[in-house]
Amino acid sequence: MKITQLLTEETIVLNLSAATKQEVLEELASQLDRAGKLSDKRAFMAAILERESQSTTGIGDGIAIPHAKSSAVKSPAIAFGRATGGLDFESLDGQPANLFFMIAASEGANDDHLEALSRLATFLMDDKFRTNILAAQSKQEVLDVVSAKEASVDEPETAAENIPADSTQQKILAVTACPTGIAHTYMAAEKLNERAKELGIALKVETNGSSGVKNRLTAEDIAGADAIIVAADTKVEMSRFDGKPVIQTGVGKAIYETDNLLNRAVTGDAPTYKHDKSKDEADTGETKGGFYKHLMNGVSNMLPFVVGGGILIAISFFWGINASNPDSPEYNEFAAMLNTIGGGNAFFLMVPVLAGFIAMSIADRPGFAPGMIGGLIAITVTGVEEANGGSGFLGGLIAGFLAGYVTLGVKKAFSGLPNSLEGLKPVLFYPVFAIAITGIVMMLVNPQLTKVYTAISSFLESLGGTNLVLVGLLLGGMMAIDMGGPINKAAYTFGIAMLDAQNFNFMATVMAAGMVPPLGLALATTLFKTKFTKPEREAGKTAYVLGACFITEGVIPFAAADPARVIPATVAGASVTGALVMLFDIGLRAPHGGVFVVGLVDGGVGSILMYALAIIAGAVVTALVAGTLKKRVAVAA
Repeated sequence: MKITQLLTEETIVLNLSAATKQEVLEELASQLDRAGKLSDKRAFMAAILERESQSTTGIGDGIAIPHAKSSAVKSPAIAFGRATGGLDFESLDGQPANLFFMIAASEGANDDHLEALSRLATFLMDDKFRTNILAAQSKQEVLDVVSAKEASVDEPETAAENIPADSTQQKILAVTACPTGIAHTYMAAEKLNERAKELGIALKVETNGSSGVKNRLTAEDIAGADAIIVAADTKVEMSRFDGKPVIQTGVGKAIYETDNLLNRAVTGDAPTYKHDKSKDEADTGETKGGFYKHLMNGVSNMLPFVVGGGILIAISFFWGINASNPDSPEYNEFAAMLNTIGGGNAFFLMVPVLAGFIAMSIADRPGFAPGMIGGLIAITVTGVEEANGGSGFLGGLIAGFLAGYVTLGVKKAFSGLPNSLEGLKPVLFYPVFAIAITGIVMMLVNPQLTKVYTAISSFLESLGGTNLVLVGLLLGGMMAIDMGGPINKAAYTFGIAMLDAQNFNFMATVMAAGMVPPLGLALATTLFKTKFTKPEREAGKTAYVLGACFITEGVIPFAAADPARVIPATVAGASVTGALVMLFDIGLRAPHGGVFVVGLVDGGVGSILMYALAIIAGAVVTALVAGTLKKRVAVAA
């Protein structure tokens, strides 16, 4: 695919009006949106800002390549903007940037698209190419410069390996990788190859990009290498370098400090790498990840059932009528339908789906059916007469991990079968044996799990007064401390588990607390304007919306810029909100929705007002703490 199929006149801004980094990102994203390349500009901007928070995409030499891979991209595209006078983009060389290429890759981008995007990145390493782009007088001239450059290059990685035949010369290897694998990966490889060739250094570079590993280093390459440069901002396979001299650095350093890295490699200024095998235990083999990854795979796939079903159940109670007894004079057939769809169907499938996708994360597709069956047994087969709903969320978790690892065992047991029976494994042997083993174990242990689950639920329901307030304080802090990370997800998952146990206070607590961080920082940008730059104040407007929608991640741009002051402020405010919600004994059946489901709070208008008060109080606390801790900006933009 040609670059000019992705970069078109509709996605070019010859003269940017932006004066700051934030404004450049907004203007280029808007250009992509107007060209019909985005389905959700706000979500795409969030992905762009998240990438910027990892490391700047201002690579130096006047170039910036903000990029993201997101489901908000309809089709892969490139937006180009030019600021003749240059502006501060926090570039690696500390100099202003004047050429901006925003790369938008879709989640389903194929190899052709990714190759074209990465090829553009390598072109920008060419001084003449950049000069011609700067001199272009029209959008068409920009496209002509790109087309001419493409015509002169057969493949994007033609210089990937330039090891000469002289066996006495030092041999240097390199690996490049960036989080998205679109731009910096290939730019770093191009710069390393270019400078190595000029300096007469034998070099081979492996790229770990979105389209896969290219020019992979072989065991023979590694054995004969004198030094290895690993320029990566994301995980790469390191065990193969055990015992070799390795320089580990960020991918940006390979672009901006190329000569220094090559000189260190040639002169032997590289420590011997000792691989820690324990770090691989959670990421190697068939399991492909640790406990948290498997759990989150189950939770993320379960959420549509939880959110959809929970909100429908909450709406069915909104009328304050009897939705379950047809003989009641208050019975409403429509409310009963919503309650059945939400509770009898969506919520019923919640635990089996959780277990099924946990097992699938561990053992791939063969684990899905055993996980679903195990989860279904967890909520339907109890052996405990007084129990209602079996072992619920707890049983689903155990069923998911049990089914996953049982399936791995079954796969290993049948690995020695003749190739002629290979086709029968996934459709006959794996499901029959994995479902049978998982099902039998779950039927044996589920009665005891049900007793444990019932005891935990009863204990939490018995909490009151100070104890309950302390639980709310803790849950609120967990929702804010890592802004959508593992701790936040653990608190939210706990809220869902208690929702399944018919305890609605915990869900109300985690949702309210999760709204506070972005709302509080947004309020801080309004109240303490001199403590925030103009781009931050603009981001504050977006944070109001994200916070109202229960998107805690809306505070990430602020936390990334000043974590030491922002995180304590958000934790303080969210903890206050969590404690107040528990103190007010507020329940909420809807597991998501932010302000749009506040009207579904149990207890009528009084509880709704108290719930809103708890959220506002937390946001005010966050704003005041942030405003107090943050320093006045040098120049109020």
